[in-house]
Amino acid sequence: MEQRELAIHVEHLTKVYKLYRRNRDRLVESLGLTRHPKSTPHYALRDVNLDIYKGETVGIIGTNGSGKSTILKIITGVLHETSGVVQVNGRISALLELGAGFNMEYNGIENVYLNGTMIGFSEKEIDAKLQDILDFADIGDYVYQPVKTYSSGMFVRLAFAVAINIDPEILIVDEALSVGDVFFQAKCYRKFEEFKKKGKTILFVSHDLSAISKYCDRAVLLNQGVKLGEGTPKEMIDAYKQVLVGQYEMPDSRQAADLASDGQVQQALDRQKQLQAAARAGINPDTLEYGTKQAEITDYFITDKNGVPTTAILKGDNFTMHMRVKVHRDLPAPIFALSIKNIKGVEITGTNTMFEKAFLESVKAGQELEITFSQKMRLQGGDYLISLGVTGYEKDEFTVYHRLYDVLNITVVSDKDTVGFFDMDSKVEVKEL
Repeated sequence: MEQRELAIHVEHLTKVYKLYRRNRDRLVESLGLTRHPKSTPHYALRDVNLDIYKGETVGIIGTNGSGKSTILKIITGVLHETSGVVQVNGRISALLELGAGFNMEYNGIENVYLNGTMIGFSEKEIDAKLQDILDFADIGDYVYQPVKTYSSGMFVRLAFAVAINIDPEILIVDEALSVGDVFFQAKCYRKFEEFKKKGKTILFVSHDLSAISKYCDRAVLLNQGVKLGEGTPKEMIDAYKQVLVGQYEMPDSRQAADLASDGQVQQALDRQKQLQAAARAGINPDTLEYGTKQAEITDYFITDKNGVPTTAILKGDNFTMHMRVKVHRDLPAPIFALSIKNIKGVEITGTNTMFEKAFLESVKAGQELEITFSQKMRLQGGDYLISLGVTGYEKDEFTVYHRLYDVLNITVVSDKDTVGFFDMDSKVEVKEL
């Protein structure tokens, strides 16, 4: 059997941050002026083991806060581990946070040379690659302008062009492609294919499950700093979907048993349950709230097709938005409303009981009502914000009784996204004539 050569070896990797309630506690502890620690430990990564072999394309998936970006930063040397071993065999080119490694005052070409030099290339080597980089970035005369004047899309085009055209042995990418437009993303993924054919190693983090499925030989699932598993992209995507809706069960494997032996996995799953409880409570400190409060929204939560409270829905699944309202005054005909916006604030869709002709009755003071909006999730994968409202007409005058803007976040999990906001659920056939 042929012995595969390791590109990246990670063994018992742990990263712990100290969290302080007050800034002065940090100073007191650092000066040794207290017998008791003033901080609480937060495990960004906990005893993670991972081997990536030369020529592999490996994707890392997981919820926000699972440690995906942290492990990439440690591998690239941006962060230092608290404990454990990281070994890298090959020259790395990394595209991490937008702007990392760029001088905002320099123009695009100056930053190309700056980044290339930092990776270890000579000026002569960068000269030879410069035209390829500029052609790939395709930002025109902006390359002569300071990068502080760039849009986020132009910025990522140049950064990725540098990272991918200087011929690294290992390419590491952290979600950066989500900034570029669909045509640029397609060009980047074609470059991934070229890299794979050349036997290069690619490690990337993405919420785009279709990209993980299409381009990766293997996927790794992290949750709350713990590696829950690794395997084929399909296996890990299925497990990730279960984690998102709180229905993940550890497989009966030796690896899982090893992981669970010290309670790490149980801690991660307990934390997931806590997050779901918070999600069900609908707490959002930035919610915009106003109205007369003659009718008041007292509770709100989302349930999946199985009736389980969650903030993550699989595209194509049915889900229900629940809203509970307490009536404080007799009202002629209240209207209960739901709307969904994307994270840029664009209102994508919405409805209300008047549009649906679902409730056109008067209500009495003291009544408590539960309103449910049940529908099929057809939005593309991503994060959205839900707003709720109770309004009505009194003597032909529109009145807002209670509105909650951006009160809940909902994540749509998708392994196939089409163009635009909605998936029309098209059935496509190609026949030979």
